[in-house]
Parts: sequence; C-alpha cells; structure tokens
Amino acid sequence: MTETCVILDIGGVLEITPETGWVRRWEERLALPPGTVHERMRDVWKAGSIGHISEHDVEWEAASRLGLDARQVEAFMADLWAEYLGTPNEELIAYVRGLRGSCRLGILSNSFVGARERETELYRFDELVERIVYSHEIGIEKPDPRAFEAACADLEVRPEDCLFIDDVAVNVEAARASGMRAHLFEDNAGTIARIAAHLNTDPRVAGGVRLG
Repeated sequence: MTETCVILDIGGVLEITPETGWVRRWEERLALPPGTVHERMRDVWKAGSIGHISEHDVEWEAASRLGLDARQVEAFMADLWAEYLGTPNEELIAYVRGLRGSCRLGILSNSFVGARERETELYRFDELVERIVYSHEIGIEKPDPRAFEAACADLEVRPEDCLFIDDVAVNVEAARASGMRAHLFEDNAGTIARIAAHLNTDPRVAGGVRLG
C-alpha cells in the first residue's frame, strides 16, 4: 500500500450538520434570554471537546446550570446529539470507501465526549478509515498543530504525503502550516476532484468502481 494519505474531518464533511436551532428552542422553553445556554455551558462544552469531563457530568452540569429535571436533561442531550451527528454525506462516504487499499485513510475531528460510540453505531466510520483521532480522546483540538501531528503519527505517515479535508478555513490553514496539503470542503464534486488529483486518479473511479 502506498504511503499517500487522505485525512478527513467529520462534521460538515462526512456528516451533513446544519444548525437545527435546538439551543434557541430550549432558551424559549425555559424563558431564558438568547445566548444564555452557551454562556452557562461554555466551559462544559470546552471540557467535553477535550475529554476533561464525562458524559454523566455533562448531563449533571446541564441539569444544575439550566434547571432541568431528568426528563428534560434526556431531551436536551438528544437535541444536542441530533444536531451534532446530522446525516451521513453518502456520496463522499461512498467515494472514500472505494479508496481503501489505494492510500492510507484517516479521520481527524474536533469532537465531544461520547462521539466515537455514537458515530460508530450510526455510520461505522471505524470501518471507513484506518484510524480516527478525536479531540476529546487526545485532549487537543484543531487548529493546534499537535492535532495534525497526532493524526500523522497514528497513521505512521509524513505530513507532506497527506491531504487534509476540512470545512473550516482556519483548520485548513493550520494543516498547511503543519506541512500537509489541505483542501477546504465546499461541496462533494470539488472535494472528490481534489482527492483524485492528490492520488493521481480519475475522480469518477474509486477502487476500480466507476461513480455516478
């Protein structure tokens, strides 16, 4: 297998994750001013993204800070995960699946405690790529250069051999600064073409299977 590598983000790339408005709906339900939920939960969100808090403690903090009963906490967290997980980007996932065996494949994702279990159950990303690096498991978020170093180390590849795909410009810039090639995800067609160029293949073909 060649050491050429493709590393992808999850939210906004492999998952389609539009804002659902769930936070504002909860603020209206609880008669709270706009912005209150994030203001009260900001440090909890941060702790969850770098693995400094458990799911149980996230729920406890939500109940305490927002005045939620047990049933409300369950509904609140369900709304959080519904937006977080979105829906699968089927076209891109199918293309990446077809690349297995032709290059190294990985995921580097800013995440939240509990994400691996849910995304594995729903989308089987563990079967799509060789390695998944989650911020809540390594304690580091993009665009910190150490996140990109961790992904390369996990895949045992050189940064210069990697193409990184993300939908956030600052993360793309940070990947380039770390020595990777990088592409800002805007749509599937452009992203598939960029991956194909990196691998020097026909963008309509992945793993010997013609797409479209």
